[in-house]
Amino acid sequence: MDRIAIIGCGGSGKTHLANQLASLLNLPLTHLDAVYYDADWNTLPQDEFADLQRTLVAGPRWLLEGNYARTLPIRLAAADTVIFLDLPAVTCLAGILQRRRRYRGGQHANDGVYDRITWNFVRYIWGYRKAMRPKVRQLLADHGPNVRLITLTSRRQAARFIAHVRAETSART
Repeated sequence: MDRIAIIGCGGSGKTHLANQLASLLNLPLTHLDAVYYDADWNTLPQDEFADLQRTLVAGPRWLLEGNYARTLPIRLAAADTVIFLDLPAVTCLAGILQRRRRYRGGQHANDGVYDRITWNFVRYIWGYRKAMRPKVRQLLADHGPNVRLITLTSRRQAARFIAHVRAETSART
């Protein structure tokens, strides 16, 4: 696993998983929220955002974390591994509430946390599995046929996955 894309619904634990994996595997990590939003929550123009990702995936080793379905094909074409956090809406909503309690909102670039809860975001999370998941699965089929796809459907599975990677990494050293 040298080129990893982590995708999934908001609140699914992408940032937490990415921080752990990047540390374990010594991978350069980019939180896509950190490059998409500026300090005032303004967004990067789509063409610049896509170009930046093309530059990032040209490297030999990387971990990119964030959904952004519009630019997902860029990551899929270059990734060797995709981790799809496909958790229930209730779990994701609980995740954004836990993040809010911990970080009190705002942008926390050191941790890769960009905490902005709006009603549109809540509706997006609630409808993710019905509206967005089929699109993501189609993008995976169309643009990522050669990637190793790891789908995690619970926080427990994610914790077991990290434990497995930690054990493999320890065994190699």
